[in-house]
Amino acid sequence: MKKFYKQVDVAAADGGWQVALDGRGIKTQHGRPQVTPTRAMAEALAAEWADQGEEIDPARFVMRDQTDYAIDVIALDAADVIDKLLSYGDTDTLLYRAHPDEPLYQRQQKEWEPLVCAFEEREGVRMNRISGVMHRPQPEESMARLRTRLTEQDAFTLAGLQVLTSLAASLTIGLSALEADGDVEQLWKLANLEEEWQAELWGRDEQAEARSAKRRDAFIAAHRWLGLLRA
Repeated sequence: MKKFYKQVDVAAADGGWQVALDGRGIKTQHGRPQVTPTRAMAEALAAEWADQGEEIDPARFVMRDQTDYAIDVIALDAADVIDKLLSYGDTDTLLYRAHPDEPLYQRQQKEWEPLVCAFEEREGVRMNRISGVMHRPQPEESMARLRTRLTEQDAFTLAGLQVLTSLAASLTIGLSALEADGDVEQLWKLANLEEEWQAELWGRDEQAEARSAKRRDAFIAAHRWLGLLRA
């Protein structure tokens, strides 16, 4: 599609902020007003439109697609997203460790355990650590508290949280990324610990490295998107 607009602006609209192309407010893919909670987020969306060339590249609308998902999907029914996020809490990668006599276990304990302990203290929960891959349910009380925590989040926060949590396969990492002092590079390093361990043992594969780089970029973009909600 050829570029069809000349001017990109941001203006207050319906209690939030909206991008306008040649004076016309943008709508979501489902036709709803694309109004964001903060000006910073709207300005990030505007930058995606302003940075397009003569031919519009849909792949460069990362922030726009995330915003549309929050408005068109999650704002109408957040229950499904919350259930999916809780499933990552029940099978959280950071809670499934190697057996204590394996070298990987020591690395998991050193790098994962501090984050899990901080998560438990912050959220007021207790999570089971499991050696091996056999599923073991998490405490019902903990899952109930996490459900309440997720229910309190708005659609935009849930949209970003879903990306972070699914890429990390860890609700611990997803919710930790919501903290203002969350280090996105360190969180991604923890999410990628087992893949890095395998690469160190058996060598690196070019295709696997490329896939990991794309996932990392998506993780960082989602973290930035959540940061725009606090701006």
